[in-house]
Amino acid sequence: SDPAQQPAPEGAAPGGGPPEPPPNLTSNRRLEQTQAQVQEVVDIMCVNVDKVLERDQKLSELDDRADALQAGASQFESSAAKLKRKYWWKNCKVSLLV
Repeated sequence: SDPAQQPAPEGAAPGGGPPEPPPNLTSNRRLEQTQAQVQEVVDIMCVNVDKVLERDQKLSELDDRADALQAGASQFESSAAKLKRKYWWKNCKVSLLV
């Protein structure tokens, strides 16, 4: 009889190819692959969370520096205005004496 028309032996692929793994072994492999992918995503998300926390800290520090710079600029503006008035009056006095 023709071997191509005979049913494949248990565990062998039809047509005489390599034997197929049992279904539970295939689903175990799929489960392991899925678990590995999930673990990879979890690892990536942990890195992303760490980066977001670092970014938040840096933004907070930058905000503090910006506030300090604004305060310094306001103080400079006030001092410059006082100095301008002082020398304007001094110039007026000199002009009156001349």
